[in-house]
Amino acid sequence: MKKISLATLAALLAAGSMIVSTAARAQDAKAGEKKMQMCAGCHNLPGYQASFPEIYKVPKIAGQNAKYIVSALNAYKKGERKHPSMRAIATTLSDQDMADIAAYYEQLEKSAAAPAAPAEAPAEIAKLLTKANCESCHGKNFSTPIDPSYPKLAGQYADYLYVALKAYQTDHNPRVGRSNAIMMGMARPFTHAEIKSLSGYLSSLPGELKTVQLPEFR
Repeated sequence: MKKISLATLAALLAAGSMIVSTAARAQDAKAGEKKMQMCAGCHNLPGYQASFPEIYKVPKIAGQNAKYIVSALNAYKKGERKHPSMRAIATTLSDQDMADIAAYYEQLEKSAAAPAAPAEAPAEIAKLLTKANCESCHGKNFSTPIDPSYPKLAGQYADYLYVALKAYQTDHNPRVGRSNAIMMGMARPFTHAEIKSLSGYLSSLPGELKTVQLPEFR
């Protein structure tokens, strides 16, 4: 067996330490707590409403997957999601800032896991869910997506889901819309009435998402 020199061993240990350190920083919720003040003014006020491109409640993000929050912030930063306020905020954040803030919100007042499966959906809704194939990405209970870069949907505000799904139907608009090939393909066959029905159903399901009001806002 070939011997490893002390210098090589030290280098390997240092590299391993650096990897562990990087992973730890990526999950640094404590650091995120110090960086999320620009988020708290909207996402930590229950029922707080946005007005672009129409009036709707800003999404619940406490309990949301950290990997998804980072993915969403990057999409705003790149302009793949068009929203002037969110893009302005996202462009000020480094990758580490995003990871820390996401880790903070993922664990913020973490609630019990959602039921493994919701009650049977009404026939009309079940037909829409099958057509959209929502379960294949977001899980049978819409709270356990197949990859944490996908969002939990159960219990999210219905009006936010409605606006988000309509954004995936919008194309070639410099001010409004979202670019995601999978979601665009899913959303476009539906009418606005069908999207509203889907959003209302998903919002009614028990889930892990919430808006946590901080003491300074009470």
